[in-house]
Amino acid sequence: MQNPFIPDYPQLPSMLPIFPLSGAVVMPGAQLPLNIFEPRYLNMVQDALGSHHLIGMIQPDDSEHSTIHQLQTTGCAARISFYNETLDGRIEIIITGVCRFDIQTELPSDRGYRLIKPNWERFESDYDFNLRTTEEKRNSIYSSLDRYLAFNALETDTDQLKKLTTPQLVNVLTTALPLSHEDKQSILDAVSFDERFLLLMAKLEMASSNNTGHLTH
Repeated sequence: MQNPFIPDYPQLPSMLPIFPLSGAVVMPGAQLPLNIFEPRYLNMVQDALGSHHLIGMIQPDDSEHSTIHQLQTTGCAARISFYNETLDGRIEIIITGVCRFDIQTELPSDRGYRLIKPNWERFESDYDFNLRTTEEKRNSIYSSLDRYLAFNALETDTDQLKKLTTPQLVNVLTTALPLSHEDKQSILDAVSFDERFLLLMAKLEMASSNNTGHLTH
């Protein structure tokens, strides 16, 4: 079922504040907690809450081919779904992924944070809430996840994961697991569910052995 607070695809904004943060990737339907304390990002949260409640999570890009002020070209918009002010001047938020975007251009901003014009077109399929997959794929994810958790001495609430659809499962694991920032970005960049599924499975298998190489996309 679609979250009633998530905007419909045609209502996605033409301007989006962005929060560059290495290793922090949120996928559609997944949640990510954030601790906000820099003045510019306090401004960003307050401004987003005064409009569409959306911010764009995107990773920095330190590679030589980077052309957009050292940002990855693809991120994911997320809705601020929980907000809490602390006595020491921080804001604790939880964001829920909505739809991925490509950066079309960067816009002027006088509030300290960066502002972009997003291009949503490549990821309209993020709104396909009725995507059906095979039970075989679902079972293979659970098997690979069990091996990954055991090998890396990690724990998770598998009962809660079993309540998710298979596409949701892939998105939540991509967001929550301690994958490298390169691996998270490669999955984020993949448009189709099948490609994201294969990338996640490959990463889980590599991280369940002595092979610690990163995926490339």
